[in-house]
Amino acid sequence: MIRVSQIKVGVDIPKEQHLEIIRKKAAKKLRLDVEAISVMSIFRRSIDARKNRDICFVYSVDINLSDEDRIHTKDPDISKISVRRYSFPYSCATEITQDRRPVIIGLGPAGLFCAYMLAKAGFRPIVFERGKCIEDRTKDVENFWEGNELDTSSNVQFGEGGAGAFSDGKLNTLIKDKNGVNKEVLRIFVDHGADEEVLYDNKPHIGTDRLKEVVKNIRESILSYGGEIHYQTCIDRFEYDENGIKAVYAGDREFKAYNVVLAIGHSARDTFKILKDGQIPMEPKAFAVGFRVMHPQHIIDKNQYGEACDLYELPVASYKLTYQSKERGVYSFCMCPGGYVVNASSEQLMTAVNGMSYHDRGSGVANSAVVVQVNPDDYDGDDVLCGLKFQRELEKRAYECGVGKIPVQRYGDFKKSVTGKDDTTRKLSIEPECKGDYEYCELNGIMPQALNECFIEGMEDFGHKIKDFNDGNTIMAGIESRTSSPVRIIRDSKGMSKIAGLFPCGEGAGYAGGITSAAMDGIYIAERIAARIMGE
Repeated sequence: MIRVSQIKVGVDIPKEQHLEIIRKKAAKKLRLDVEAISVMSIFRRSIDARKNRDICFVYSVDINLSDEDRIHTKDPDISKISVRRYSFPYSCATEITQDRRPVIIGLGPAGLFCAYMLAKAGFRPIVFERGKCIEDRTKDVENFWEGNELDTSSNVQFGEGGAGAFSDGKLNTLIKDKNGVNKEVLRIFVDHGADEEVLYDNKPHIGTDRLKEVVKNIRESILSYGGEIHYQTCIDRFEYDENGIKAVYAGDREFKAYNVVLAIGHSARDTFKILKDGQIPMEPKAFAVGFRVMHPQHIIDKNQYGEACDLYELPVASYKLTYQSKERGVYSFCMCPGGYVVNASSEQLMTAVNGMSYHDRGSGVANSAVVVQVNPDDYDGDDVLCGLKFQRELEKRAYECGVGKIPVQRYGDFKKSVTGKDDTTRKLSIEPECKGDYEYCELNGIMPQALNECFIEGMEDFGHKIKDFNDGNTIMAGIESRTSSPVRIIRDSKGMSKIAGLFPCGEGAGYAGGITSAAMDGIYIAERIAARIMGE
């Protein structure tokens, strides 16, 4: 296989013409006739906007040639590669007995992909999900956003698809893909309804509207392969002895289990308490909290593309910003171009927010969390669950601040209330784009003063990187408290807790950060379980 990189196509050229142009440019680089290239696939597509006046799409393509040995070039953009496609290494050829069937707790990305791989390989997993299927869950979430009562087991955090089902559906990850697992995750998404572009876009995304359909299709595959799913079933007790896990319980219902996946998500606070009481080893870890900030999408596009954003049809722009204060890091998180801030609460009398975009990213408003690093030594006490307590305290204050609605405030007013300074310009004209009611109020009492000050330092620095980012009319909404799990459930090199057969997995267990990395971890744990069942 030959990979040809750095093939540039102008943004003024219609996308339906790109493949033919790419083929011609690749042939020229390879010093071949165009007809010699019969099999070509896109490996990567990105957009180069470093020079606002010379914006272009940049492609890398993989080409099959009958005689690759004749390609001799010193061009650094041409290389011979060996593409390794991931294959699940285990198969259960015989009917697996009931007592050997793996049990998976949680049907977010980690649990979903773990169940899919095990089911496809013949291991007939049993899945327990405290929430509802994605169709019913969507109705509950939309009812809540319309002002109805919160369902604490069926909301933005809990239910089939996990918290990622009500997000932007971003599929990028920083994890290196040595074994092709990342590509396999993307391929499974495409096989179940996602656009093929997610296989090669530099920043792939599905959108929450499309993602819900994809999740449903993966679930149907799990069932068709012999998997079993129990919705509205919250596991509240674990039975184990010196030999390992024996059973899990939902109320008075017992389920024998000798291989159990803890894919519980970072919001399963009651389950973390059960694990702590059961002396299952955990440790506190750093996370981050902050506020969602909203800007007109046009100013983000203008920052990246310059005047070209008004001349050509370009993807809505995103950003990633970091700042290091003397005290701690401040950074943008889960940026949602053309999106909405959503009420992502999962407990009564508490408010948490998240970001969400549909596939078209068409709201006209960009939002991201600007969050401040929180370390275990920031909260009182030495309890492993002190981070959960810290999150809850912030969410209670946010609820009280907005009287149950999403609390919002303009950045200039927030800055003045925290620092006493009012030197922020007020040029932007923007109103909140939220899913769920919102209320203008004072946000400065939600986070501790030290975190508020770091947040402002970060915002002011970001204003030097993106013009008007720190404009006084920028809308803030809070609180963004669920960036990652504040605890890690400790596991060994085989993926197990000290309790044999108990496999912590995904974002809630502290081993992932986003849809794709959680799905990859789910596949990793599926391998470990399959190996254990097969006696390896």
